[in-house]
Amino acid sequence: MRAKRTPFYDEHLKLDAKMTDFGGFEMPVQYKGIKTEHHAVRKTAGLFDVSHMGEFILSGSSALDLIQKITINDASVLIPGKVQYTAMCFEDGGLVDDLLVYKLDEHRFMMVVNASNIDKDREWVNRHNEFDVGIEDRSESTALLALQGPNAEKILGELTDLPVPDLPYYNFVSGSVAGQNDVLVSATGYTGERGFELYMDIYQTDPVAVWSALLEKGTPHGLEPAGLGARDTLRLETGLLLYGNDITKKTNPIEAGLGWLTKLEKGDFVGRDALLNIREQGPNRKLAGFVMNEARHIPRSDYDICDEDGKKIGFVTSGTHSVTLSKGVGMGYVPVSKAQIGEPINISIRKDLVPATVTKPPFIKK
Repeated sequence: MRAKRTPFYDEHLKLDAKMTDFGGFEMPVQYKGIKTEHHAVRKTAGLFDVSHMGEFILSGSSALDLIQKITINDASVLIPGKVQYTAMCFEDGGLVDDLLVYKLDEHRFMMVVNASNIDKDREWVNRHNEFDVGIEDRSESTALLALQGPNAEKILGELTDLPVPDLPYYNFVSGSVAGQNDVLVSATGYTGERGFELYMDIYQTDPVAVWSALLEKGTPHGLEPAGLGARDTLRLETGLLLYGNDITKKTNPIEAGLGWLTKLEKGDFVGRDALLNIREQGPNRKLAGFVMNEARHIPRSDYDICDEDGKKIGFVTSGTHSVTLSKGVGMGYVPVSKAQIGEPINISIRKDLVPATVTKPPFIKK
């Protein structure tokens, strides 16, 4: 089956983007190069097509009840205009997905899920819908752009009257952007920089007009189109988790460092009993960040993590060359005793044991 294409596919080709299959979509990996795009986001601004993400609308008087049942955070604290980072767990505590919940109004919410999990997540939400909540999958009709970087606010401000300078982190507003109405603008992102995500209904707006306007207004401010390659290096420098790598159905939020959003006191939800038991007993392992001691070594997913004697104690879940730091950084699961800040570890790279040091993400200091 041919990979899906986002509304911006032709625009990517015009810019000579290198394309790849990601989450069932043909997506741009890079345009001018990962390093160029990474630096643009850190220093000026980058524009990402992230329309491969999934969006579900939950509506009805019991929509909150369903969200409370299937997510680990406490959505009851949300008010219209607020966003919450959360996750869904299986009964054994393993992670179904991590996601965002938007409270659109009193009885309407939007769930934003990972592209590779859209079908699985939709089935999971429907399976637990004992509340007669309306569930609409708008993934294919939603275009999504991410404008990220220090100049993002200035660029977007030239195209809208929305109060973007005053929009706090994890809040959203809706209105006109580049002449297109009903664009949802959210102060969220996946890069560690100040930025915005723009949700557009492809049947009600012209997403390409917004893309083009952002590039036109943004170019004088150093804006570069950015692909999934830079998106990954940026998120890893900041210590943001990637589903399928750092978190999976075989990992739980306690060991993955997501205990802070696991609200066991909110009442019953799927996976609560298992997570309560894990918290009481303590996890056997933890997701730890690390920095390579020597700049020339680059860690990669699935590399073994070893102790000082060369014994395997864990594995790398994400690893890359940090463009900002000019050295290798990564994350991986190790025993709790080896997850302490400053702990020496070794990464097995082509049969060589290469020294690294456990470091608390984010790896770059803003």
